[in-house]
Amino acid sequence: MHHLILGAGPAGVIAAETIRKHAPGDQITLVGDEKEPPYSRMAIPYLLVGDIGEPGTYLRKGADHFAQQRIELTHAQATKVDAQGKTVTLDNGQTLAFDRLLIATGSHPVRPPIPGLDLPGVETCWTLQDARNIATRAVKGARVLQMGAGFIGCIIMEALQKRGVQLSVVEMGDRMVPRMMGEVAGGMIRDWCERQGVRVHTGHKVERIEQGEGDALKVHLSGGTVLDADLVISATGVRPAIGFLEGSGVQCLLGVLTDDRMQTNVPGIYAAGDCAEAFDPFTGKTIVSAIQPNAADQARVAALNMVGQRAALKLVTQINVLDTLGLISTSFGNWQGVPGGEHAELTDTAACRHLSLQFKDDVLVGCNSVGLTDHVGVMRGLVEGQVKLGAWKDRLLSDPTLLPQAYLACAQAQGQWSGAADTRRR
Repeated sequence: MHHLILGAGPAGVIAAETIRKHAPGDQITLVGDEKEPPYSRMAIPYLLVGDIGEPGTYLRKGADHFAQQRIELTHAQATKVDAQGKTVTLDNGQTLAFDRLLIATGSHPVRPPIPGLDLPGVETCWTLQDARNIATRAVKGARVLQMGAGFIGCIIMEALQKRGVQLSVVEMGDRMVPRMMGEVAGGMIRDWCERQGVRVHTGHKVERIEQGEGDALKVHLSGGTVLDADLVISATGVRPAIGFLEGSGVQCLLGVLTDDRMQTNVPGIYAAGDCAEAFDPFTGKTIVSAIQPNAADQARVAALNMVGQRAALKLVTQINVLDTLGLISTSFGNWQGVPGGEHAELTDTAACRHLSLQFKDDVLVGCNSVGLTDHVGVMRGLVEGQVKLGAWKDRLLSDPTLLPQAYLACAQAQGQWSGAADTRRR
């Protein structure tokens, strides 16, 4: 049987290795659209800081790892999928037949419609080539402007600050990390960044970029502000890389729709990772949650089903833990709350501490925290375990800091202690 995997990121690599383990005689082809060996995008900030070299980003360190696993690597990009004919057309002219197909093409950066985005010195921070281009300009003292202060943007921002640049950040939202944090928490992160020397412009957008003197750029913001920059980085978000599936018959919404086995509407075709819109039994709906733990879980489930072993996805993890210039923030589950739900909030602005809990009946369905790290495992255990809090819900409404006591009293009593403990270890 021939297993064709599109995408050589973490999901693709884990799926290929899982298939090889359980189907030692099958053929496996892994297609990646970059010339480098399969690598982790999450390692790029560490590369920019100088903590690792490019080989440190590689997902597997042995030069002959994939050859030893008898996994064929192909450097190309899929342009068309014929679901009925079971073939994939690549941009190098090849057409590959398959028995089982895994779509693990990940995401690509959103390209905002801004004049001047193609000028030299304007980069995304998504590929190793992007990192090389950024390193050339982001030298100590350079003026760097970053568009976007979401999760990925904040990770990039920290790497840039450690390079000693003069950093400005422009965010369209009224706060930093607006898709992860509420108004209070996002504002707290903004204030923290400004105290670390970053100029933050929330509630603004870049209207156009023009060539300045020499290699410099002039960046025009809404409201009339003009900033000079030696480098502009666009970090305005990502979306699933699934355009090549148009007309294929594979059903897509935001991402590739899958069931709990990671199979699409077409038998024998699966999806995993950032491009997958996976069914989440926890919420009863499909979700795109582009974090590496999901990519790994979904890849293993898909691979097992591809070799004929029944496996189901238990949940789609909705968790973000972010280190922004030394300030830790977290987001779990339905952090914005649910209709008819209750919430509790505790804020210490001077100490840069914030905790927000969201309830549906007596279950904690989501939470945010800033500057608090002691209860991260407890919050995840309560949210993902759907632990019924009973009378402890009212106690938490009065004092959100009682989370550990509530967890011990309720999760242990309901026989969920061991699972939550495993969650914390992961």
